[in-house]
Amino acid sequence: MKLGVNIDHVATLRQARGTVYPDPLDAAIHCARAGAHGITAHLREDRRHIQDDDIYRLKELQPLPLNLEMANVESIVGIALSVKPAEVCLVPEKRQELTTEGGLDVLGQFDQMKDTVSCLSEAGIEVSMFIDPDIETIVACKDLGAPTVELHTGAYCDAGPNDRAVLIERLIKAADHAHELGLKVNAGHGITMETLGGILCIPHLDTLNIGHSIICRSVFLGLEGAVHEMLAGMQEYAG
Repeated sequence: MKLGVNIDHVATLRQARGTVYPDPLDAAIHCARAGAHGITAHLREDRRHIQDDDIYRLKELQPLPLNLEMANVESIVGIALSVKPAEVCLVPEKRQELTTEGGLDVLGQFDQMKDTVSCLSEAGIEVSMFIDPDIETIVACKDLGAPTVELHTGAYCDAGPNDRAVLIERLIKAADHAHELGLKVNAGHGITMETLGGILCIPHLDTLNIGHSIICRSVFLGLEGAVHEMLAGMQEYAG
């Protein structure tokens, strides 16, 4: 199982002061040194953290594959087609939210999604759909032609201990079904060292995309130390 590090909140620190530092590109280089397998960055419509120039520099000037998170918005699809990251993860987006609050409504937006998945795929970009662990939604992703799903783990990670058993079971069933359909399965959102143990129960995972908790831990451990810590925890994964 691979680790993709989301570096959005390095840019959040930069934007808070309007400075040129800390630079997400520097963060990506440190993550690569620490053994991360990929870099994730979310180019939001409101540009609250990652900026257009960051995406171009992250694609060209650091060694790891770039996973561009983005809403299904024409202008940002255009940027993706220009940059050609290794992967695009389509996510829902609301202006007022602090962070992504749920998975894509693939069933309700099937026609709009199909055109986007098609044009990105034709450009040689792997397309991932960020979804709740719902069987109908997984089938719709397969029908769209998206090769990858990323299971939204936020509900599990935010839940109290008494509620987690039901939520992890949903994630396990979703991963099993996606795998049976021939889809690659990733997971992400809200994962910390405390919740990682439960996440390791989900079968068939290719990549965990983790950001906020690693950046927070880096305040105390340094970024490379925080990446090392998460990679060490992931070594117990049996698949």
